[in-house]
Amino acid sequence: MSFDIVVIGAGPAGLCFARTLAGSGLRVALVERQSEAQLATPPDDGREIAITHYSQRLLRELGLWGELRAEEIGTLRDAKVLDGNDQRGLLFHHEEAGAAQLGWLVGNHAIRRAAFAQASAASDVTLLADTQVTAVQTTAAGAEVSLANGETLHAKLVVAADSRFSETRRAMGIGAETRDFGKTMLVLRMHHDIAHEQVAWEWFAHGQTLALLPLHDAHTSSAVLTLPPAEMREVLALDDAALGAAMAARFQHRLGAMEVAGPRCAYPLVGVYANRFVAQRFALIGDAAVGMHPVTAHGFNFGLLGQYTLASALHRAANRGGDIASAWLLRGYEHRHRLATRPLYLATNLLAGLYTDDRRATRLVRKLALGAGVRVTPFKRMVMAGLTADRGGIPLPSPLRLLQAR
Repeated sequence: MSFDIVVIGAGPAGLCFARTLAGSGLRVALVERQSEAQLATPPDDGREIAITHYSQRLLRELGLWGELRAEEIGTLRDAKVLDGNDQRGLLFHHEEAGAAQLGWLVGNHAIRRAAFAQASAASDVTLLADTQVTAVQTTAAGAEVSLANGETLHAKLVVAADSRFSETRRAMGIGAETRDFGKTMLVLRMHHDIAHEQVAWEWFAHGQTLALLPLHDAHTSSAVLTLPPAEMREVLALDDAALGAAMAARFQHRLGAMEVAGPRCAYPLVGVYANRFVAQRFALIGDAAVGMHPVTAHGFNFGLLGQYTLASALHRAANRGGDIASAWLLRGYEHRHRLATRPLYLATNLLAGLYTDDRRATRLVRKLALGAGVRVTPFKRMVMAGLTADRGGIPLPSPLRLLQAR
């Protein structure tokens, strides 16, 4: 079978990329090892995604936002960062950003469901579910993707969107900077007595990191606990009643009593940054390119931006009748996406290292850093601008408007 583009991986980035390309005149194959049923109704994986204003605009343009149910969208009005036993911490208030709210919170499974509904409805997108890729080969003349069923897909361009542990990236000989933080992250929804008031928390307590992400219901949040693996195994062994009591204690009862209200999902905490985003007739998007530490909540936002950056370039090339896999085009995508992601990736790793180091000297440094953040208004404005700005990274024209101009 022959296509213009073969996308490997139907996670949020791959699905959004396929949807962005819909209507461009480019024939897209989307290859995924999961079944179509799993893609249509993905299981709840516990993760809540912080959506910036820019990302929300893109999701609206792509039709994904309209697929979400009202109860699946939480309001991120304000955010605060706490260290140790702080009561006040560093508050990021929406009014300082000149916006009604800092952002939104949406379940990862809801985004995947919405993206699949939109991508699968596109006539120029062919879904190949329950399909395993066994080999990828690219030459100056084109690309070939070999499947476990013996079939071979021919394409002008191959795009990998198969997670931060991308097998395709490795098969193409592209290495990656990998930082294993040596921690396990538990995410689960919890009911709590005291309302969250639409405020997100990032709490760097001694020996643990906690986060609270406000959901649609005022008394339900996504709670995040990060611990060394051995300690996390003990937490995961608790029954629901004991876990609720343990989480309330870890939050110092600032939210009152807490009860488990969703599945327990644990993940290794690993950051990844690919050494290259492109090769001959090949590109990486999503976590396969940049897998962020969740502390800055930019993982999906960068994935959405990256697919949009590449799709925009492909739209322009298709409109001109040019080579959609030219080295010039792919290098341009890589350059733009590195500019948009590299500084924050490095800063995030630095921040995560600083705030999870419990040595006395380090605790003093972060106390001073938080104090400076409270006093230095430009710093707070810069952080909030990243959440509330209507554009992310380097401004690019909307792919949907490019289609309308054809």
